[in-house]
Amino acid sequence: MSISVILHIGNEDPIKGELDVVPELTDTIIILRNPRRRDGKFINYLQDDVISVMFPINQISLMEILPAEGDKEIISFVRDNP
Repeated sequence: MSISVILHIGNEDPIKGELDVVPELTDTIIILRNPRRRDGKFINYLQDDVISVMFPINQISLMEILPAEGDKEIISFVRDNP
């Protein structure tokens, strides 16, 4: 099962992709599969046929873990009018 994430790398636009596992505290690199921009377009500094990229973990300032398709929970508020 892959984990969808958005990586925020210093002085670059955020990159969306998939991880096999969440990195451990002792990891020094992150292997991101299917790298793309948040809008799904190609990243201009990567070749078009790149399927995996390795980033040093010290260059990543923030990692957002996105919910899986089945994990989305709909929360709604209902207001009753008397």
